Amino acid sequence: MNCQIFNVTRTHLKLWCCLIFGLFVSSTPSASFASPSNLVVVVNQDNDIRGLSKKEVIDIYMGRFQSFPNGQPAKPVDFPAETEVKSDFYTLLVNQSESRIQSYWSRLYFSGRAQPPHQSKSVDEVILRVTKDVSTLAYIPAEHVTNDMRVVFAF
Repeated sequence: MNCQIFNVTRTHLKLWCCLIFGLFVSSTPSASFASPSNLVVVVNQDNDIRGLSKKEVIDIYMGRFQSFPNGQPAKPVDFPAETEVKSDFYTLLVNQSESRIQSYWSRLYFSGRAQPPHQSKSVDEVILRVTKDVSTLAYIPAEHVTNDMRVVFAF
């Protein structure tokens, strides 16, 4: 059936609908605080560590090791619960939801085997901890990296 007013066939109408829908979807802003390519893991600039593998970051953040590969103490810092950056980090790091990570840490904590990472209140607090303590390890959006930090891992 043709529309008499616009002289448009069904095929043309479908194509226009797909085009409009595609433009709408591609122009919708991302709701995520940190995209996968945006998150980095950092240490203080004075830390001897030049880089970490994903496995080493996992080992520290999941409580398997309390030190960097060179033996220096590592103090991982986490973002507050239920923030997008924390959720994105653990999804990228170990492909687990935040609730699964909380459950994991509950088991370790109550068994006395490990302490969870220190939970900060904001990006600013994370930045302050990294710039003041050479042992701190943190993940932050790349745009927050300062000259007082060194990126040791990027997703």
